[in-house]
Amino acid sequence: MSHKRIPKRKAAIAVGGVAALGAAAFLLPMANASQDNASGATATAPKTLKSATDASDLAAQLQDLLGQAFAGSYYDSGKQQLVVNVINGDNNIVVQAEQAGAVVRQVQNSNSELAAVASTLKTKATIPGTAWAVDPKTNKVVVTADSTVTGTKWDTLESTVQGLGSDMATLKKSSGTFKPLVSGGDAIFSQVADGTVRCSLGFNVTASDGTPAFLTAGHCGVAAKDWSDSETGEPIATVDQATFPGEGDFSLVKYNDPATQAPSEVNVGNGQTVAINQAVDATVGETVFRMGSTTGLHDGQVTGLDATVNFQSETDPNGVDTVTGLIQTNVCAEAGDSGGSLFTQDGGAVGMTSGGSGDCTSGGETFFQPVTTALQATGATLGDAGAGAGAGDAGATADPSATAGDENGAGDQAGGDQIGGAADPSATAGDETGVGDETGTGDATGTGDETGTGDQSGTGVNDGSAVDDGSSSH
Repeated sequence: MSHKRIPKRKAAIAVGGVAALGAAAFLLPMANASQDNASGATATAPKTLKSATDASDLAAQLQDLLGQAFAGSYYDSGKQQLVVNVINGDNNIVVQAEQAGAVVRQVQNSNSELAAVASTLKTKATIPGTAWAVDPKTNKVVVTADSTVTGTKWDTLESTVQGLGSDMATLKKSSGTFKPLVSGGDAIFSQVADGTVRCSLGFNVTASDGTPAFLTAGHCGVAAKDWSDSETGEPIATVDQATFPGEGDFSLVKYNDPATQAPSEVNVGNGQTVAINQAVDATVGETVFRMGSTTGLHDGQVTGLDATVNFQSETDPNGVDTVTGLIQTNVCAEAGDSGGSLFTQDGGAVGMTSGGSGDCTSGGETFFQPVTTALQATGATLGDAGAGAGAGDAGATADPSATAGDENGAGDQAGGDQIGGAADPSATAGDETGVGDETGTGDATGTGDETGTGDQSGTGVNDGSAVDDGSSSH
């Protein structure tokens, strides 16, 4: 989403529209609806699902249909089919799932058994730098340890996982460090005692009282109450609700001016946007796009659901900030991308960036707060909170797959400063231009310079989204 100052403080800000570094994306063409296989196929032939939203909808339908026999599902992107796991699958159960359009796979572990595994891990292995989530492809819980888990901590974690049994859980190492991704951003700012906090805005919404608001990460809302669209500007929005740590990582932040125009869209660079039309649940295996104010647009796949992450506490050296109910992905992210939007090619709002490990040069793992959960908890609804020209005044819907991977992406002189035009987000994700330019975020020629994101004609409004000395990490 772009943001632009509108006369009389009718400001609307959205996800910082800047470029990305890293891998190119490959997405399937847009599709309006699911399509059955070729004419003449039997009634039990799996459906061809070209839309991520269709896969998510079918997964939810099957979970309701199969009840306790449902043991997870995932999207097979190569075959464009949904695979559903079934336990104790008598013929009637299998037929029901096949008639609904899924590929049926009988597995050993039920959802309740895998939930018991997660409960054991919570009791015995809540160690900073660890995470776990159910992997429906293996029908196991995958436990991940970052580079800080060594010595006795590693021994404890390893023995706990081994005690669960190789058929129930597996353990792997991550080269990075799990942390909330605050600092280094250029989208939204708050002044606190220790300096400047910077995050990314996720999605514009309408609060339960009908006023315009936006969703971002909960650890951003806990860190600061008042938010601005420039580092030295007056606050334009105030935190209404914030959850972190615990059952989620989300904040609802209300615009101070009730006349703020807050369009439901994500800016993917080059003056182009993706219209956000609904909130959708994530499906393992689907391709998703992440927009953040530090690294811009990147893509990847959902790898796990209902993930638990144990961040090292930033207020207590011996403490742990545990967050549950997150989406696990192999999409990269860096400091400052916190709160940024995770979405699908066809305009589904999936999540907001929480934290992770790695970076957008070497890759990594990133966790996201589900949008559907945040909306339910806050009482907000997805959609425009005002009429008229939107943030950035972009005039056309973009296709994420066209912008991921180009070498001249959003954030350079063409990024965020143009009006209108259609785009495909996956063509800008992974461009080599970087945020602002090749020299990086916050330096003299990077984010916030006269030609980069944040110039007077761009997405960062007036004085730029970042300054040379950088904002302090949070």
